[in-house]
Amino acid sequence: VQLQASGGGLVQPGGSLRLSCAASGRTFSRYFLAWFRQAPGKEREFVASISRKGYTTVYRDSVKGRFTISRDNDKSTVYLQMNTLKPEDTALYYCAATTQDPVTRGPHEYDYWGQGTQVTVSS
Repeated sequence: VQLQASGGGLVQPGGSLRLSCAASGRTFSRYFLAWFRQAPGKEREFVASISRKGYTTVYRDSVKGRFTISRDNDKSTVYLQMNTLKPEDTALYYCAATTQDPVTRGPHEYDYWGQGTQVTVSS
């Protein structure tokens, strides 16, 4: 599967952005999906994940209540709605996919990656 992320940009603290990640192929519903982010000089970190039918979502503690991951299997797209953004959310955001069931939140669990979309939160 090929993943194409979009929707990043510059936003003021407290603002919102919606990231999208469109996938190629007809088997989108086979994939367990996630969003990761990587700030300059830091390791790539887990943000959120969603199960194949969208019934189960998981978030890192720092984004709970502010971010929402969702998917539309008919459109082969996964989304990340980000509200009440903070400067510490600034990073390059990546979508990722795997056909397996991840055991951990590590990026090594995922086989397919989008190219990343930049989110900058600054006044």
